[in-house]
Amino acid sequence: MTLAYWCESAWLNGTVEPGVVLEVTADGRIAAVRTGAAAPPEGAAVLRGLTLPGLANAHSHAFHRALRGTVQVGSGTFWTWRETMYQTAAQLTPDSYFTLARAVYAEMALAGITCVGEFHYLHHAPGGERYTDPNAMSHALAAAAGEAGIRLTLLDTAYLASGLGARGRPPEPPTRQQLRFSDGTAQEWAERASAFKPSGDHVRTGAAIHSVRAVPARELRTVAEWSQERGAPLHVHLSEQTAENEACEARHGLTPTGLLDEHGVLGPRTTAVHATHLTDGDIARVGGTDTGVCMCPTTERDLADGIGPAPALQGAGATLSLGSDSHAVIDLFEEARALELNERLSSRTRGHWTAAQLLRAATEDGHAALGWTEAGRLERGALADFTTVALDSVRTAGPLPRLAAETAVFAATAADVRHTVVGGRHVVKDGVHTTVEDVPGALRDAISALRP
Repeated sequence: MTLAYWCESAWLNGTVEPGVVLEVTADGRIAAVRTGAAAPPEGAAVLRGLTLPGLANAHSHAFHRALRGTVQVGSGTFWTWRETMYQTAAQLTPDSYFTLARAVYAEMALAGITCVGEFHYLHHAPGGERYTDPNAMSHALAAAAGEAGIRLTLLDTAYLASGLGARGRPPEPPTRQQLRFSDGTAQEWAERASAFKPSGDHVRTGAAIHSVRAVPARELRTVAEWSQERGAPLHVHLSEQTAENEACEARHGLTPTGLLDEHGVLGPRTTAVHATHLTDGDIARVGGTDTGVCMCPTTERDLADGIGPAPALQGAGATLSLGSDSHAVIDLFEEARALELNERLSSRTRGHWTAAQLLRAATEDGHAALGWTEAGRLERGALADFTTVALDSVRTAGPLPRLAAETAVFAATAADVRHTVVGGRHVVKDGVHTTVEDVPGALRDAISALRP
């Protein structure tokens, strides 16, 4: 393992600094940060470009990567997209999911992502039959992340119903396609989730509530308490669709945000994903409970979901993070700039966030949302997870060196990532993954194997 890295420039405490040396301990943490190093010290690995803390992808459904391209044909809505998603989910086994996820997580490493939050609800075999190991799919994802060289927070997701139903009628049971997502009850979900013991210190666990559509109100508190007892992160899809809001209000007389708050789901360890269609009262509840919000702009626009009230949420007290969700693209720079550019289109004004604020959402705040509070910063004692963006590509060449952060956010793409280091180890070096050979080929083979 390299014990020192020389960064041509590095983003430190919101400022671009030239000539930075990052010294790394044997256990993969930053031992020292030295500035003013005009040349690489002897034996140091050279990182040319702008070195950033590793990027955190706070919301992922790894198997959705198999939908890229396919679901862009023709028109439709979220609900028609969902039918194609079900068809892909039906093909996966623990072995094929490992193969696909390994390639997807390697693609993330190539994009500068050092930690991913996997919102995982594909638990059982088709038809709902339990595998011999009820957490076989969870273990497949953990192993895939390990081989791809990135950190994983497995957000084990409760998914128990197919819809809210009508007032006076119980929630609808899972449909045939959803049976493999469901544990039956929140208590059975909790028992299975508690039994998952990952191997390797690259994995941490958390919980997720798929949505108020998929977890009946009476079951919400069980999931929230499981998370609270463990001090673990809790994530939830919130108000992604107006139809969900309408059904929730018809059944409970509350918005989804109000229902979650009533059952103890909101709070500082909770991250609401999307939060697209909120009332002013919802925004106040989210911010007032210190609930975080993960925005996924490329998926939200791909599915025609809408533009969420991110400035208002942040103004109310919510911390923002970013995710690639359905993986229409895997590019956290695109997610970061889309947050700003979408709001410009909506408001017809510019400058809602600085480049530094957007980078913080993609790094430190994303890691915190996933329970890795010791990552996402280039400072002594932090995990030695960082990524380097080229400043001499056709997209990034030209701006003044002091504007490297603005260049990265508003011009760079995942293709400009040259190095990714996790725990002090080179995972991507000079744009090539060091342990997964031919990542495009691995993606092609894994996805083609899932076609009926």
